[in-house]
Amino acid sequence: MTVPKEDTKTTRALQGLESNSSSVRLRAALAVGTTPDPGFIGKLIERCAIEPEFHVREMLTWALTRHAASMTVPLLLDEVRSEHAQARSQALHTLSKIGDRQAWPAITRALLSDADDEVARSAWRAAVVLVPEGEEHELAVVLVTQLGRGERETQRSLSRALIALGEVMLPALGAAKADLDPLVRAHAIATERLWRDPDAGFGFAIEEAKRTVALGGAGQEER
Repeated sequence: MTVPKEDTKTTRALQGLESNSSSVRLRAALAVGTTPDPGFIGKLIERCAIEPEFHVREMLTWALTRHAASMTVPLLLDEVRSEHAQARSQALHTLSKIGDRQAWPAITRALLSDADDEVARSAWRAAVVLVPEGEEHELAVVLVTQLGRGERETQRSLSRALIALGEVMLPALGAAKADLDPLVRAHAIATERLWRDPDAGFGFAIEEAKRTVALGGAGQEER
């Protein structure tokens, strides 16, 4: 019996996604995204949860965005509740790329404060994309509770998320500038400086903010 060419192509792509070679996995994900087929969605999401290579994960996400949101979003929402951090993180990242605001209820406070920095960062990015109009202030209030956490890259991600919300985040940020924790105060000041001067660079802004806090100027508004 002759196997139809289409079935052979599908089998080859599915096998490629499981290859030990990252370049083969990358090409397989590209092929799947180039010719979307609902039959691939489950495998793409499954692979996202375990794929070790960043560039391959990005291609898997791209391939998922090439499929109908009505088919991908429900499965991604299941992944957001996974016990595995990478599954949660990559599902959130993919939801942010799809941009379907029906996914907004899944962006819980627990995810926005997830103990895993990568999950939290993905949740922040997804939140600012998916937040419904009029709820930006409430989101900012939650996001500022994460000021001061993690290493510099995590802090930079949070600052970017807050700035992406626009001017509505300034009252919450202003309150954080009076926080008892000097790390929170410095991060809040740095974020405000970046808001006012996007070209300043986060590294410069955070070091300047730390000096401001050390000199006792944490609660003062920038002029």
